[in-house]
Amino acid sequence: MTAAGWLEIALYVAALTAITPLLGRYMAHVFSGPARWGDQDWKAYARSLLTFTAVSFALLYVILRPRMPYDVAFNTTASFVTNTDWQYYAGETTLTNLQQMAGLAVQNFASAAVGLAVAIALIRALAARSGRSLGNFYDDLFRGLVYVLLPISVVVGLVLVSQGVIQSLHAGPVASQEVIKELGTNGGGFFNVNSAHPFENPTWLSNFVEMLLILAIPAALTSVYGRMVGNRRQGWALYSAMLALFVVGVVVVAIAENHPSPAMDAAGIHGFNMEGKEQRFGIASTALFAVVTTVASCGAVNGAMESLTGIGGLVPMANMQTGEVIFGGVGSGLYGILLFAILGVFLSGLMVGRTPEFLGKKIEAREVKLTVIGTIGVPLLVLGATMLALTSYGKASIFDSGPQGWSETLYAYTSQANNNGSAFAGYTGVTFADLLGGLVMLVGRFLPMLATLAIAGSLVGKRVVPAGAGTFRTDSPTFVVVLVGVIVLIALLTFVPALLLGPVAQGMTHRLF
Repeated sequence: MTAAGWLEIALYVAALTAITPLLGRYMAHVFSGPARWGDQDWKAYARSLLTFTAVSFALLYVILRPRMPYDVAFNTTASFVTNTDWQYYAGETTLTNLQQMAGLAVQNFASAAVGLAVAIALIRALAARSGRSLGNFYDDLFRGLVYVLLPISVVVGLVLVSQGVIQSLHAGPVASQEVIKELGTNGGGFFNVNSAHPFENPTWLSNFVEMLLILAIPAALTSVYGRMVGNRRQGWALYSAMLALFVVGVVVVAIAENHPSPAMDAAGIHGFNMEGKEQRFGIASTALFAVVTTVASCGAVNGAMESLTGIGGLVPMANMQTGEVIFGGVGSGLYGILLFAILGVFLSGLMVGRTPEFLGKKIEAREVKLTVIGTIGVPLLVLGATMLALTSYGKASIFDSGPQGWSETLYAYTSQANNNGSAFAGYTGVTFADLLGGLVMLVGRFLPMLATLAIAGSLVGKRVVPAGAGTFRTDSPTFVVVLVGVIVLIALLTFVPALLLGPVAQGMTHRLF
């Protein structure tokens, strides 16, 4: 890869790090202060969240149904209300402009705001010194929509229009959907080829801005967390763990794609693997975009994910299999990594024979059980759904055979369960896959979310224990190492056998690097 490619990656990391405290300070201000519409405990907060989601689901299904069969409408509705934006259809040929705007774009805002609200509720619980209130769901939803998502979308949407992203009722209201597709870590494109389409992503600058939008809020939430709990080092510790895993992923994909694929080796062709790459941007931008979109629960793409080499395709899949906690989705990434942080503190406490504490609050049996549900539930869901997809009912969706067919299937349910939305082309939507995928997206979204709120409800009123000589600091480099280790051991190792059957097997058929 050229020096310019490595420079682009370095510039991206620098820009993301620079905006994290700036946006974090603003968002911490937005969500500070008492709830204006009445306090709620965790159960009331969860009921409000589920009620809002149920109404959103019903309205979106009604909007989509005239142009879609019932199974595709169900899958798409589940996809957009869960912030997944998995698409078994071509947007520009299936839906009208009104359906794109009133249905999909609205849910791009709403689903992102829901995830953001849950993250803020957990932060409040960790910062609280007494009481039972997590705030008010509708108040947090309103603040996230009106003061965070909408203003940024308006400003950056104009930037995208200036770069050539189209915005009209004749050619398509693309820019308004494009900006929240990235900012809200949604990922569903107006066009079937997503951000590889020049109407969605016309220039190098638009490509860079779209990548930066994807991780802007998830990264900034680490700063929000540090500010709201009164210790900014806590936020930087989470950011450091996320960034370390992110950089490793980008480097591995970039190096892997600078070598030939198995098909190129078989044909005796030497050089870079440019199959499926965005020709205007090259390997660096495509590799960076592939990792950015899969460390977040986004799913937007500017190249063909299935055209990556075996090892290059392994990284995006592994990114999602961490539980989307390497920055992750809007809100979901932060509360996801905080669950792993709680688990890491608990395991560390076991090793030294001390009752674990997180931010001065004792971690006891109830919190550990809920944390295990929130962290292990989705991997089990992925493996179970993949198994069902291999039965006679699901085989019609699998186009390719061998390791590639397995990889496409595993990627599909990894993506849907973790609310990502990107795909290896080849896995086809039929009724069984539509219905199973819709259910997987709903469970994958709300199981960790409800577990998080239950943990918040358990922690909010706990007495804070003063730090002592035996307290395990959660703002230190040691904790960063522990956190990365827990993510790798608990999340990724669950999938090792499955990964060996697909992308690793493909990678072993030719030079790995």
